[in-house]
Amino acid sequence: MEVRAKKALGQHFLTDQKVARAIVDALQIPRTSRGMTDSSWPADAETPFPVLEVGPGMGVLTQYLLERADVDLRLVEIDTESVEYLLTHFAGMQGRLMEADFLTLKLEKIFPEQFAVIGNFPYNISSQIFFKVLDYRERIPQVVGMVQKEVAERIAEKPGSKTYGILSVLLQAWYDIEYLFTVGSGCFAPPPKVESAVIRLTRNGRSALGCDEALFTTVVKTAFGQRRKMLRNPLKPLARAKADRLGWSEEQLTEFLAAEVFSRRPETLSVEDFVALTNLLA
Repeated sequence: MEVRAKKALGQHFLTDQKVARAIVDALQIPRTSRGMTDSSWPADAETPFPVLEVGPGMGVLTQYLLERADVDLRLVEIDTESVEYLLTHFAGMQGRLMEADFLTLKLEKIFPEQFAVIGNFPYNISSQIFFKVLDYRERIPQVVGMVQKEVAERIAEKPGSKTYGILSVLLQAWYDIEYLFTVGSGCFAPPPKVESAVIRLTRNGRSALGCDEALFTTVVKTAFGQRRKMLRNPLKPLARAKADRLGWSEEQLTEFLAAEVFSRRPETLSVEDFVALTNLLA
């Protein structure tokens, strides 16, 4: 039995075994984490750590994950053909494998404590996967994922680059990002039209940003909504909302927007700059 790659699901099955092993080897299961308390991790080095593989397809990563004694593997796959293949070709999949959409899963019901995430993420939902990771950042200390090279570069990019954007800021606020290696299109069936890359996200030491975190997200998304404009243009509605709350005159609003930061473009701001900007607009 073979599984047909479905364009609607963004499926490109990895076929290179060396790449598959390298991806699995990139998953680190530490005993402690800077972003978590030590009690969040197994105290016993022999205790396997919960890991969720997203979109296992025909199990090219799964086979190596199952070999790791430090991994307690769960899998989520939306494609019925892939589910049938995995159940047929891998022993012990019952109870481990969920036929479901990762984006709609209530992960706290599956993992009451910490868990890591790994996968060859479908191109068409890779950004949504990372936004969901952010929602569960206190439970997910590490992610190893293969995505479109352009997306990987954007996530790992530093301020000042044209590719630095919303995902860069939001993920770097909570995770250390490592661009690990590039994967050519010939390593897949069917081969995609673009290159892929593997990145690792490891939870950093931040427990809080020091600002209104919901407003922080709004500021970042709003700022990059007009990335070619100086910040005073996209952020003027947020500044006006503050002016209305505080009863400012139009002159006071104009003076507020004359601050140096509003003359900058969003790609020049670091996470810390966006935190300061959020506090300014609060």
